[in-house]
Amino acid sequence: MPRLFLILGDQLHPDPHPLLVDFDPARDRLLMIEAAEESTHVWSHQARSALFLAAMRQRAAAFRAAGLALTYRQLGEHPHATIAAALIADIGDARRVVMLEAGDYRLQQAIQAACASAGVMLETRPDPHFLCSLAEFAAWAGDKTNLRLEFFYRWQRKRHGILMAGNEPVGGQWNFDADNRQSFGRQGPGLLPPPAHFAPDALTRSAIADVERHFPGHPGSTARFGWPVTTEQARAALDDFITHRLPEFGRWQDAMWSGQPFLWHSLLSTALNLKLLDPRTVIAATVAAYESGRVPLAAAEGFIRQILGWREFVRGVYGRQMPALAEANQYGHSTPLPTWYWTGRTHAACLAAAIGQTLEHGYAHHIQRLMITGNFALLAGLHPRQVADWYLAVYVDAVAWVEEPNTLGMALNAWPGMTSKPYCASGAYIDRMSDYCRSCRYNPKTRVGPGSCPFTTLYWDFLARHRDRFAANPRMAMPLKNLDRLGDTELTAIRHQATSLRADLDGV
Repeated sequence: MPRLFLILGDQLHPDPHPLLVDFDPARDRLLMIEAAEESTHVWSHQARSALFLAAMRQRAAAFRAAGLALTYRQLGEHPHATIAAALIADIGDARRVVMLEAGDYRLQQAIQAACASAGVMLETRPDPHFLCSLAEFAAWAGDKTNLRLEFFYRWQRKRHGILMAGNEPVGGQWNFDADNRQSFGRQGPGLLPPPAHFAPDALTRSAIADVERHFPGHPGSTARFGWPVTTEQARAALDDFITHRLPEFGRWQDAMWSGQPFLWHSLLSTALNLKLLDPRTVIAATVAAYESGRVPLAAAEGFIRQILGWREFVRGVYGRQMPALAEANQYGHSTPLPTWYWTGRTHAACLAAAIGQTLEHGYAHHIQRLMITGNFALLAGLHPRQVADWYLAVYVDAVAWVEEPNTLGMALNAWPGMTSKPYCASGAYIDRMSDYCRSCRYNPKTRVGPGSCPFTTLYWDFLARHRDRFAANPRMAMPLKNLDRLGDTELTAIRHQATSLRADLDGV
């Protein structure tokens, strides 16, 4: 039975590619497809589209160099807008399509429907890239309605034997938050090691040119493009991070600073999410750096928690909760996305900085996403679906399985099953963790009146509006206690000002 092996744009695993373990060149064919819909179903950042196309073309070149016969459908060189339509057009005499499970529920459903309508069998295989399969996650989750990273992370550490001393964690504790997540203070981050940058070669430049030609009106820019697009580059980026930035990563992982988009962060999420880099390789290099004394335990553990813990956790949540997760909206929020989410032209210095660097690089680190753009969206009551689509569109590392749970479950708390409380904060948090407030027209310390910080006003209004909902949550006890200290007059003023803010968010 002739088979058609389909490799998607985020399935660019190193050799030996796991989909091809039983590929028979005498009877089977290999197919890769570039399709416009993957850049248009959300209004994708030009750098995001360029990254996917460049990495796909580089992987295709490697397949050909290895002697594999590959059909590659390039953007603009075939008439089909969707992967599903292009796949069916290329079926030929194949009676079975073989693929790894897609990281996007929308795309998996479209391929399944297309194969069914064409009368072709579809074989979907688990993706061995992950250290926890969807079946294993489902077994761990069982019938729980509330899923928590901490319990999942400990389970992962134990079963994979990572940073373990027998049955106990190395260092005697599971996490080192007390040592991590510090702010820079007024002195700032000091001298920072620049991250690895990979100058685009001819193949990558062709992808960038195609994106600029086919999607000229899309947000962002490709001018600063320097992401790894091959496994070799991804491993070089890993080595650079381990050597130059991981030792300080833990302490400063939540800090922010004007004009410094990368700080001590790894910038490996693009390579990991495209599967150019195996997470086992990343974890092994991190453990080796700790065991050799080059990296403190707090930094190694904090980074491993992101890879072994959070990344695997959100993927499990996505596989378990879709499609209902996509429409989650527990607060009933419906306010449209302000236009400055697409331009960065806002008076709030923190938002302008986070969105500005996002448009320039296609990147913002996790606290900028969670506690700046996400925090504002939650407090202002922005429509979760619009916000989730924005996150999927503007970040170069965005794939549905990671972006949807992070946005809808964590940042917006639209689905309450993966965090024990909403991640919301006033301007005081932003002031403590960054220098943004120093150059801002808004005062993070004031709740009402001219010049008061929108984050601060909206934060207290959010608590007040949902006080009854949070009353039984022990983790919200302190914020509610502080809310109760506000007098009726000030609370009324806060609610009036918050209503005015939400009525004209484009003016923030």
